[in-house]
Amino acid sequence: MSIKEEVIKTISELPDDVTYEDIMEEIFVQSKIEAGLNQLDEGKHLTHDQVKERMGKWLS
Repeated sequence: MSIKEEVIKTISELPDDVTYEDIMEEIFVQSKIEAGLNQLDEGKHLTHDQVKERMGKWLS
């Protein structure tokens, strides 16, 4: 499915009284989720242990 088709599908599933802001937010969230899934597929992510190590440094 193309991005255009995904956006049209997303908009068509929203209630009739949706605002422009609601539509933009829904599309923004959808794009960020898609980007994150693509990063996972490309191996661009941290392991749980790596996150714990980084968080430990931030919190100390």
